[in-house]
Amino acid sequence: MSETTTFEYKKKDFGNDNEVRWCPGCGDYAILSSLQLALTKVGKKKEDIVCVSGIGCSSRFPYYMGTYGFHTIHGRAPAVASGLKVANPNLSVWIITGDGDGMSIGGNHLIHAMRRNIDFNILLFNNEIYGLTKGQYSPTTEKGTVTKTSPHGSVDYPFNTGKLALGSGVTFLAKTIDTDPKHITDMMIEADKHKGASFLEIYQNCVIFNDKVHDVYTNRQTREDNSLYLEHGMPMIFGKEKNKGIVLKNFSLEVVTIGENGVTEKDILVHDKHNEILAYQLLEYSNPPHFPMAIGVLFEKAQSTYNDDYDKQIEDVVAKKGRKTLKEIIYSGEVWKV
Repeated sequence: MSETTTFEYKKKDFGNDNEVRWCPGCGDYAILSSLQLALTKVGKKKEDIVCVSGIGCSSRFPYYMGTYGFHTIHGRAPAVASGLKVANPNLSVWIITGDGDGMSIGGNHLIHAMRRNIDFNILLFNNEIYGLTKGQYSPTTEKGTVTKTSPHGSVDYPFNTGKLALGSGVTFLAKTIDTDPKHITDMMIEADKHKGASFLEIYQNCVIFNDKVHDVYTNRQTREDNSLYLEHGMPMIFGKEKNKGIVLKNFSLEVVTIGENGVTEKDILVHDKHNEILAYQLLEYSNPPHFPMAIGVLFEKAQSTYNDDYDKQIEDVVAKKGRKTLKEIIYSGEVWKV
């Protein structure tokens, strides 16, 4: 029997009796439901799944999951998760963080977790605001946004989280939206399949402090013309009429209309999730309504994980020097008496 059919769970098996407490209408509800559903399909034993969070609205996640979990301190979820995964490589580890938690005080931990390519899944909820602490601007807040800590508009330039992840050496990068639960679930499953650090950014709405921040590519009236759903090996076509597409012209991406100026479907660029330069361009250009927001798996590559390299190093050292007791290790090499 294959691993994916060994455990037959239902969605409710990944919940518990705790009352889920987020603001009514918060996008976190959809993300929670999507992960609970995704875990029924990944073929992992419940007791081998762990959710690790930092501080923020998103970080209440472990309390609502029927799995093991850690609610850690601000920004340190990747550090705790790293130790957890190295100590027990068989665990399926999910890091739950937000744009404030992960991109500010936790930024250093996050980039090094991706750089090391530790085999876990990072879910970053991006609502471009600090929600738990009542509406301060965050590292992803758009310039000019009026918040409680920027009453005249933020003068900061925001992080492009995807480009930061690519620059850190991440081996799996995807984006999804809280208004599309099926797509969230699909992306979580794809992230879990990946061997290495998976970074899934979820555009999430804060109905209280930053309502409709993602509205142009989430509401039913405008989303089809402002979001580009990527599929590996398929042409980048979007729009209500499915007549808009992306072409590469003079090393730049451009939006065109199929049927105008001689443009045909054959001219449309085909998505290649293994092309890091293409992923970077999609991240650079995504700016509705000028260019659609890229949604889906932007980039993936195979690379040895920190876990595998770490285990191999231990095996090599043991083969060369043999196993020793802790006392033997402490008293080996250069020692001195005080």
